[in-house]
Amino acid sequence: MSMTLDPAISEKWDFVLSSMRTEIGEAAFDSWLKPMTVRDVAVDSIRISVPTRFMRDWVIAHYADRLETLWERKVDIFVQSDHGTSDANGKNANGRLAQNVPVDSSQGNFSENPPPHNGAGAAQQSQQNNQQNYNQPNNSIISGIAGLAQAALDISAPLDPRYSFDNFVVGKPNEFAHAAAKRVAESETAQFNPLFLYGGVGLGKTHLMHAIAWDIRKRDPNRTVIYMSAEKFMYRFIRALREQNTVDFKDHFRNVDVLMIDDVQFIGGKESTQEEFFHTFNALVDQGRQIVISADKSPSDLEGMEDRLKSRLNCGLVADIHATTYELRVGILQTKAEKLGIEIPPKVQEFLAHKITANVRELEGALNRVAAHAHLVGREVSLESAQDVLHDLIRANDRRVTIEEIQKKVASHFNIRTSDMHSARRARSVARPRQVAMYLAKQLTSRSLPEIGRKFGGRDHTTVMHAVKKVEELTERDAGFAEDVELLRRMLEG
Repeated sequence: MSMTLDPAISEKWDFVLSSMRTEIGEAAFDSWLKPMTVRDVAVDSIRISVPTRFMRDWVIAHYADRLETLWERKVDIFVQSDHGTSDANGKNANGRLAQNVPVDSSQGNFSENPPPHNGAGAAQQSQQNNQQNYNQPNNSIISGIAGLAQAALDISAPLDPRYSFDNFVVGKPNEFAHAAAKRVAESETAQFNPLFLYGGVGLGKTHLMHAIAWDIRKRDPNRTVIYMSAEKFMYRFIRALREQNTVDFKDHFRNVDVLMIDDVQFIGGKESTQEEFFHTFNALVDQGRQIVISADKSPSDLEGMEDRLKSRLNCGLVADIHATTYELRVGILQTKAEKLGIEIPPKVQEFLAHKITANVRELEGALNRVAAHAHLVGREVSLESAQDVLHDLIRANDRRVTIEEIQKKVASHFNIRTSDMHSARRARSVARPRQVAMYLAKQLTSRSLPEIGRKFGGRDHTTVMHAVKKVEELTERDAGFAEDVELLRRMLEG
């Protein structure tokens, strides 16, 4: 039976749609409420369909109460796809009309065998519909699945197809982080919340993040995954504030299945962004959703981060990716060479593994340069050609010294603890070696004065300037002291 909706109901529907569009914004309205279609109307209730289960669950969770308030009657939301059909007057949110809207207002209820008017009933009805259509090709199901993660895909940063678990070379420095990442990717529920990966630049944090996202999407396309840098998270939050659209922002980030934020140290010192991230973090954990975070330091060592956020980041599993070993670097070179389809002599592999130690990206880049040179000039890869092609990179790595190495070497030389380099102790036996370490950090690294100060317990750049000046003065007056400083310099550079 098909009946035309009462004009008053049609007018009421237009009012509801207009109100919701104003309240939640055009973007959220188009994403979640526009596909709604009125199917049945009774005296005290109304039935509305949406095309996918994911959309139904989202609307029930976020908008059902408001819809019922505006309608002033009970709202039942269920799953039913609609391929452009229309009837006399059963409008959907886009102004289209549902086909064959049965109405029995005299009886105050719906037509035969109505499903229960609640989320559980809707879920049961959806499950029955899915079972009926399971073995049948159905474009609506395919499009529904494709649309489940569309909002997340629109926000998420692109994933590099090279960064998969298959392409990740496992060794002692990263085996724990790799195992944890695999467990998170393979589990349907949150295993460690959050999984916090940290380590230096180019050691594989981003590779593991991408691998987790790829694996989850492959295993279950229905799970929504957002991967992005902390910088992008901050920019999106600022834009939402500027556009007065924070509701949409919260909906996107607090209702995904997996949220992955890379380089979280970037939001250090950004109070408003940290506040929003803190509440997003709590909302997802409360719902049992998985969170994966990466940074260049452990949660406790993150600078400019609020204590409550540090505490949250520490409450899951913290996995350190250590600096690569010689064996791991050789393994990475062998794997990369196999994928490139080139023959790299063992001597060349050993040479690269010995000379490029700090950064896996640089190691892979060096191999790419050697392979490209051999291909372009038509020669086999040799130790001599590798040395010639990479002379600038090798020279840079030969003279590269880290502040941590300087602190350890100076502390050992003056027989103090490395922790004294960061402490507030002002005893001369500690302060003088600390000044020497600051001086050498200025001479042997490219770090700025503020960066050096932060490495020495968060000291101000003026303290570093004073230390450099003091050491320069002492080396001019005290020959023994000058010999100590020069000896340390040669040891570090060698």
